[in-house]
Amino acid sequence: MDVKSIRSNFKVLSQKLNGKQIIYFDNACQTLRPRQVIEAVDQYYLEYPACAGRSSHKLGVKVTDKVHEARQKIAKFIGAKRPEEVVFTRNTTEGMNLVVHALDWQEGDEVIITDKEHNSNLIPWQILAKEKGVRFRISPSKKDNSFDVEAFKALLNEKTKLVSMVVTSNLDGVTNPIKEIIKLAHENKSLVLLDGAQAVPHMRVDVGDLDVDFLAFSGHKMLGPSGTGVLYGKYKLLERIKPFMVGGDTVERSSYEDFVLLPPPEKFEAGLQDYAGIIGLGAAVDYLNQIGFDDIKKQELKLNQMVSDELLRMERVHVIGPTEAEKRGGIFSFYVDGVDVHQLALMLDETENIMIRSGQHCVHSWFKAHNLDGSARLSFYFYNTQDEAAVFIDVFKKLIKVL
Repeated sequence: MDVKSIRSNFKVLSQKLNGKQIIYFDNACQTLRPRQVIEAVDQYYLEYPACAGRSSHKLGVKVTDKVHEARQKIAKFIGAKRPEEVVFTRNTTEGMNLVVHALDWQEGDEVIITDKEHNSNLIPWQILAKEKGVRFRISPSKKDNSFDVEAFKALLNEKTKLVSMVVTSNLDGVTNPIKEIIKLAHENKSLVLLDGAQAVPHMRVDVGDLDVDFLAFSGHKMLGPSGTGVLYGKYKLLERIKPFMVGGDTVERSSYEDFVLLPPPEKFEAGLQDYAGIIGLGAAVDYLNQIGFDDIKKQELKLNQMVSDELLRMERVHVIGPTEAEKRGGIFSFYVDGVDVHQLALMLDETENIMIRSGQHCVHSWFKAHNLDGSARLSFYFYNTQDEAAVFIDVFKKLIKVL
């Protein structure tokens, strides 16, 4: 993989602030966008800025075709059987909430989540528990934050209607044994919803091979435009469940008394969509296919290993998750005894334009349970370099002496 050539597609990486180039290690929050994605978005606004599926004129037909093309690309990218299994959303959060509100819940139904879920896969269940008496049960991790299969098995029972779990944690980069989890859930006759926000951009996620029922992920974490996302669902399930938002473009016909919904995916895509964003997301899929997940994984691991080898030698530094870099993918989340993580992140930015994330990463529940205020999180992607990692290590060592 020619990283130097790849970086030329990301104009922001050549940008200088206060005379120094930026080092962007906040990819778990949001990735940068290559010019190919930006050009695809611009092309929509400049050449065919019309409505899809509504207007029969030439511009309307063009955008309809482009949106359908993007849907086909994404379906193939995740191994869906048909493009109609791809529902466009604004982000992972909306996709997760769509499933929460679409299923028919009865008092006493149970949901199993993990102890490392993003708020998007925790708060909706807390609300559902209060409103409908649905019980959510938390599957605890092992001491090193890896998935505990036996603990999960112990929670499965005849009341478990849904298993809703993250694939790869944004807290520590650990990827759960999803295929085994799905098999166990299905043997228990439970549905499975996956939060794929941190997985789909970094590894091949094949919904057909996994046999997963629902998968939600975001465009902005995989080189795509912000405000774009996808909910995959098995078609037979999408046909069965109800939309939680209806209106324009969701109905085949309506009268003052009644209405008939369109089939999936249209019945879930209410109102005018972000056509430019959807087309841009299709271009992002093209770009990721060109790079290839093998090279993405190799580059992320190389950088994570480099940082891990240096920082974990220091007594005051503690990594969240396993100590082995290969078990944390592209994430190095850590804290330092006696150091405020926000102050550390601010000083890295102020001194060398090194941009990381500090805080609780929308996993407040885990930090509260472990009596931690937060962590500093480096998250790598394929356009990051060893030179950048070396700069971080050098600056960190100097700062830690001061802090």
